[in-house]
Amino acid sequence: MSRYDVVIIGAGIAGASLAARVAPHARVLMLEAEGQPGYHATGRSAAFWSETYGGPDIQPLSIASEPFLRDPPREMGGESFLSPRGQLFIATRADRQVLDRFAEEFTDAGVALAEVDPAARCPGLRPEWTEGLWDPTCSDIDVARLHAAYLALARRDGAELVCGAAVTGTSRNGHWRIETGAGVFEGDVLVNAAGAWADPVAQLAGAPAIGITPLRRTMVQLRVNPPAQMTLPLVTDARDRFYFKPEAGRLWLSPHDEIPSDPCDAAPEELDVAIAIDKLQTAVDWRIEAVERKWAGLRSFAPDRKPVYGFDPLVRGLFWCAGQGGFGIQTSPAASALAASMLLGTAPDPAVAHIDPATYSIRRFRD
Repeated sequence: MSRYDVVIIGAGIAGASLAARVAPHARVLMLEAEGQPGYHATGRSAAFWSETYGGPDIQPLSIASEPFLRDPPREMGGESFLSPRGQLFIATRADRQVLDRFAEEFTDAGVALAEVDPAARCPGLRPEWTEGLWDPTCSDIDVARLHAAYLALARRDGAELVCGAAVTGTSRNGHWRIETGAGVFEGDVLVNAAGAWADPVAQLAGAPAIGITPLRRTMVQLRVNPPAQMTLPLVTDARDRFYFKPEAGRLWLSPHDEIPSDPCDAAPEELDVAIAIDKLQTAVDWRIEAVERKWAGLRSFAPDRKPVYGFDPLVRGLFWCAGQGGFGIQTSPAASALAASMLLGTAPDPAVAHIDPATYSIRRFRD
């Protein structure tokens, strides 16, 4: 039986990006429960980078990730994973204070938000939406290419990937023995990068759950008239009731729902799709011609909505890389660099040297 230095449970964006960082320094195995990596949250993303997404606690990871995503190293293909989009935050006059509080929160964090006429950025916006803030830095992310590049880089440096390998049990006697649907594997360090399944995987490894909660998010692809122009920005309601963006001549719409769920292959519910469409119709005067696609994904959060990295002080050799919510893709360069330095015990990458790892450490739930 082969024995690895590091066995990573989960090959979505969290596991793949960490594997790419660690593989040059250790023998790495990724175990993926599904038949292909990135099947759940990674493959169902709304695919954008926003400096404000996730709030001020997440912003340091987002900012530190942006240069990598915009100008990736040659070994990641060398071609930007970002394309300009821009983000428009909208509000009615009655909700002006909500927009002001949001602007104040992020202005203090150094985000350049400009006052704009929202109708000038989003033709077809209903006249009651008079208040707007503009973030020019928001970009689309080529999620599939980014995820594939992490996996390819990890493999190039010797990491192995086994799919159809849902973990069914673990034991530890000096090293880990991991039982899966694809066989039994051994490793010195076990990394919990299991997304919505992070707490159940931790419990299989003998660690208490920390309260990571999967929340269902609904997405709908609409054909609208007039057609969704690619020049439209990402449009976000200041009260977080909906957001939408163009995608290949169609409109991607979410009701910004966060519905607690068991870990599962999430599916959209008709009521949530109807709610999304109703919210859109309160904002724009476009005619909806067809619902072409609908899907849902699970975004998994720790109780304080910050990601969780580091060795569990209660279980030797168990490392957490979980709780990345909906911001795991856009923060993956910085998050993986930070987590890799914690796992390997090395100096942090210069891009994240200013970030205190204690902010995201598992120890905040164990002390």
